[in-house]
Amino acid sequence: MAQNPQVGIPMSETSTNGIPGKKQMKASTVTFHNIWYRVKTKSGFIGCRKTVEKDILRDIKLLDILAARKDPHGLSGDVLINGAPQPANFKCISGYVVQDDVVMGTLTVRENFQFSAALRLPKTVREQEKEDRINQILKELGLTKVADSKVGTQFIRGISGGERKRTNIGMELITDPAILFLDEPTTGLDASTANAVLLLLKRMARQGKTIIFSIHQPRYSIFRLFDKLTLLAAGRMLYHGPAQNAIEFFKSSGYECEPYNNPADFFLDVINGDSTAVASNKTGEIEIDNIDEHISRDQTLAEKLAEKYSSSTFYQETKAELERLSLGSQRETSFREITYSTPFFHQLKWVSKRTFKNLLGNPQASIAQICVTVFLAAVVGAIFFGVTNDTTGLQNRIGAMFFMTTNQCFSSISAIELFVVEKKIFIHEYISGYYRISAYFFSKLMADLIPMRTLPSIIFTSIVYFMLGLKPTAEAFFIMMFTLMMVSYTATSMALAIAAGQSVVAVANLLMTIAFVFMIIFSGLLVNLTSILPWLAWLQYFSIPRYGMTALQVNELADLNFCNVSMNENWSNSNCTDLSKLQMCTGEQYLKSQGIEPTAWGLWQNHVALACMTVTFLTISYMKLRFMKKFS
Repeated sequence: MAQNPQVGIPMSETSTNGIPGKKQMKASTVTFHNIWYRVKTKSGFIGCRKTVEKDILRDIKLLDILAARKDPHGLSGDVLINGAPQPANFKCISGYVVQDDVVMGTLTVRENFQFSAALRLPKTVREQEKEDRINQILKELGLTKVADSKVGTQFIRGISGGERKRTNIGMELITDPAILFLDEPTTGLDASTANAVLLLLKRMARQGKTIIFSIHQPRYSIFRLFDKLTLLAAGRMLYHGPAQNAIEFFKSSGYECEPYNNPADFFLDVINGDSTAVASNKTGEIEIDNIDEHISRDQTLAEKLAEKYSSSTFYQETKAELERLSLGSQRETSFREITYSTPFFHQLKWVSKRTFKNLLGNPQASIAQICVTVFLAAVVGAIFFGVTNDTTGLQNRIGAMFFMTTNQCFSSISAIELFVVEKKIFIHEYISGYYRISAYFFSKLMADLIPMRTLPSIIFTSIVYFMLGLKPTAEAFFIMMFTLMMVSYTATSMALAIAAGQSVVAVANLLMTIAFVFMIIFSGLLVNLTSILPWLAWLQYFSIPRYGMTALQVNELADLNFCNVSMNENWSNSNCTDLSKLQMCTGEQYLKSQGIEPTAWGLWQNHVALACMTVTFLTISYMKLRFMKKFS
């Protein structure tokens, strides 16, 4: 954020847009004192890299720090609200509109507002009051006409960019925060839409809210709306004061804005060392001979401008005001505390409700998977149709079981997106106090495991089982269905464990694919597991397909006889008396040759193993979500 203008618009005296029945509140004043922010970075070549500390901010501020959303490690200084220490849960009671959209695109504008109201307003607030609040915000933001339109995704045509930005703002206004932070509110908007958004913020400021935001190169009509302006470069504060006085300050420093030049562009040009403005040289305090030298001495320029500001009347007035506000304040605050307005089960209900709506609103993810399942089941059923009780039927059974288990594994890769795609939404909502991590985690499991893993397993089994003509007992049918479910659950849990905390879907996809390829090798089809060298044999116990294959084989092959029908010419001894030539006359004999125990425990121990792996992977997923970095 260095070298970018940081803009703050203070609020007026009273607020007129509170929750119905809520008293009007006076304006809040945000002050920052001696803010330093250091990060550790690595430099040098591989093998001789060293960790060094770098000052990002030097005795100033950053938007995330003011909003209490910055990692406190390496941070020093004080942020006060009306002269008092910043509350530990400040991030939950203030509003923060992030740069990227963090609303659910498959839901309507109203549904997104209802979600925010349900989780961020106390349960003591009546439902009618919440609806009144939502309707009021829709009206204030000019979203009434699109209230019941979907926000939109890459597959669903939705509302316009300006309406999306106003929807993001509305999500934060639900709690009627006294202070609203916005990170690049005009990003991705055309000039006209950006101007409309800023006019909205200006109107809100006049109604009594403190509006603080960062912005890149605003046009002049937008710049004129600013009350206070903060300019940063190289981690230093170059100016903070009335926006309209900034031109005069730079002129006194030796830089004069040319006529018809946008002041915001002029400030950035000077800060970045690319200024084409004419240096007045009236004061002689700052003098740069040429552009090349100016660029090479960017750090020096920032230092000089910072020194100029520290000796200006703007700085002295700001310092005096800060000292007045900070008198008697206790300089202790926490940046990590998250508070919630609603209990766990209420959060679980609403997050699950939104997740299911998102699933139904995404036919590409839900309906498409069902269609693919039906298609693959029909193909497998046609290829292995009507298996017989001979060696060919034995081979076809094993081949079909191998395909079933591997298909369940690879179809579970889609679960990777469950946490990755919504990572930004999750982090923002968690920090803002929407819900607990546990509520989010269990709602995702309920929305994914039940419809996306259970239903396809039921459909696949129902089609394939009867087309293949497998063992005609209800028990065997349901055991096969349960086995495919367990394989899918375990593979999905593994996908979640790998994907949790990841930011790139492609990386998680690659890791999952590599893991499944090695698991397939130890599934029991490509190699006889009893022949593997002892120092490699232990890998079979980490193979999800192996447990699925083993359970399916015990369930189907036990009690089957493959010698009671006519054989082909290579198996002419159908009486099974010459076991040297016919070693797999019964299903039990084949299972024993594969090192599989053809008993009830030989069947159910595989389900126990899959259940243990599922619990382990889900625990890893949850812990990764809990301890992942949630602050920038």
